Formats: sequence, C-alpha cells, structure tokens
Amino acid sequence: MSERQQTTATISRLSTSDAAFHHRLDELLDWEGVSDKAVQARVEEILASVKQRGDAAVVEATNRFDRLAVTSMDELTLTPEQLESAFHNLPAEQREALSSAAERIKRYHERQKPNSWQYEEADGTVLGQKVTPLDRAGIYVPGGKAAYPSSVLMNAIPAHVAGVREIVMVVPTPDGVLNELVLAAAHLAGVDYVFTIGGAQAVAALAYGTESVPRVDKIVGPGNIYVATAKRAVFGQVGIDMIAGPSEIMVVSDGVTDPEWLAMDLFSQAEHDEDAQAILVSWDAEHLDAVEAAIERLLPSLEREAIVRESLRRRGALVLCQDAQEAITLINRVAPEHLELSVAAPIHG
Repeated sequence: MSERQQTTATISRLSTSDAAFHHRLDELLDWEGVSDKAVQARVEEILASVKQRGDAAVVEATNRFDRLAVTSMDELTLTPEQLESAFHNLPAEQREALSSAAERIKRYHERQKPNSWQYEEADGTVLGQKVTPLDRAGIYVPGGKAAYPSSVLMNAIPAHVAGVREIVMVVPTPDGVLNELVLAAAHLAGVDYVFTIGGAQAVAALAYGTESVPRVDKIVGPGNIYVATAKRAVFGQVGIDMIAGPSEIMVVSDGVTDPEWLAMDLFSQAEHDEDAQAILVSWDAEHLDAVEAAIERLLPSLEREAIVRESLRRRGALVLCQDAQEAITLINRVAPEHLELSVAAPIHG
C-alpha cells in the first residue's frame, strides 16, 4: 500500500497512480452495497404491513422507529392552522428568507413548465402533445437527523406550478420534535396535508393509501436508505422522481482555496447521514495534506461531529490525481449529485 493509498482514522487517501485505485474507487462508490438484503427484507415487511393494515401499521412503525407513543393517526396529522402559526411565529428575517426563496423557485419553474401543442398535417392527421398535471403528489421531507425546509419548497412549489391538485407531505419527527422552519415552508408552499411520519412506512402510506393518508400518483423527495429502498419497491404502483442514494459532493480544487473552506464544504454533505459521501480531488498533494489537517482540526467543533466523522470514514476520500484533465475524467466517472469546482480558472474537457 502506497503512502497516498492509506486510510486514516478520519478519511481515505487515494491516488490515481496506484494500481488498485479503480478498484478502491468502485468500492467507495458502491452505494448498492449499503442497501443490503437485510434492509430490503425489513422494507418489504413494512410495505406489506402498511398495505394490509393501513393506519394501524403506520402508527406501529412510527412509534417503533421514531420513539413515540401515539395511538392514532390524528396525533400524527398537522392542521393548516399549525402550519400557518409556525410561519407567522418565525423571526422576520427567516420569514423573509423563506418567502424570497419560494418566489425565486416559482419564477424559475414557471419558465421550465412544458406546454401542450398540436399541429395538423396535409391529410388532416392531427398530432401533438398533451401535458396534464397529476391529481396528487406526495413529497417526502427529511426530518430525522437533520431538517431541510428547502426540500419542502423545491418539491411543493414546482408541483403547484405544474397544476397538481393536491400535495401530501410526510416528514418524520423523531422523539416528537417538530421543526418550525419545515412547517412554515409547508404553509408557504401551499401543502394540503402534512403527516409526521417517515421511513418506509411513510412511502408505503403514500403509495397505497391508508384510512388517513391519501394515495398519491407520484412520490418525490430525498430520504435515507430505507426511504430509497422503499421508493424503488413501490415504483410502478406509483411514479417516483428517482432512486436517490445518500447525499454526495465532489469538490475539485486547484490548491488555491483555503483548506478550511474546503473542509466545511465536505462537511456540508457528510452531515446529512452516515451514508453520505464527500470526495475532494486535487493534483496538489500538499494541498490535500492541508485539507486533511483542517478536517481533523474542525471536526470537534461540529454539532453533528459523530455523523460527519462516520460518513467521512466510511465513504469519504481525498483523491490525488495527475492534473486537471484527469480530474475531469473522475468527475464524469463519479457523476456526483453536487459538483463544486474550486479553481481559479475554468477547466475544460
């Protein structure tokens, strides 16, 4: 094992010049390995239970996984008045920030909206495209280890722009903790139903419908390994946006950026959960050393240190490549969810 192919206590160090590099990279990127047979079996059991027993199964699973003690879905349902109250009780600065973000998202997606069209050929044949909005969409909003009001806005507002009639939101609240920003975003985005449920049981409720949760036509939004596995399983019963794996980021640096800034950028995705992936690529070995030192220095100051540390240990990497062109090859190979080019000048493939 070469000096650059070692694994530290915090994050792996890889080098493209090492003979085993591509094998190591494949192992690092193998998210399917995270979704093992045990996870799939557990998800299938939950899906079957919710499909057969409806609300009772959802309540049972929610109590088990979110450490609650509720007796009915009424206790897991939020009213429009609760959402509105959350919005108005926010500090003015937060209300304004949410409102500004919502307006920008709406303007963008109004330009993206596809339109119906048709034309008639000489023989009288009429051809065209008819764009019809879905009746009901379900949005999954992470609410376990972190809460993201942006997920509410980015999923609900495009649905409204498209003309979707009803929007059903699910968000887990482990230990009964509600995130006021998430609820405020739901009010601002015009969500019709909000249920404080998560995991595979929430996906099942949206896909099959229960006595309380309306069945939807499509499920969108990110979640953990159980959510992703459940979405894969119900695809066909309902539409889904994609099989989204854990959050991931690749940063490419030319060695000029402050190492502490880059460390924090890696943390920004690693903090999502232990399966998240953060990779930094550079052709400057000393720069990678500096970033690694910054990671070690800053980690103890993080509120979510344990999650970040585990994410970096399991799926993170600092990769030394030969030059900018090889970095581009790695970008295309990994095709990350988030790509950051921290370079003084553009790099071209």
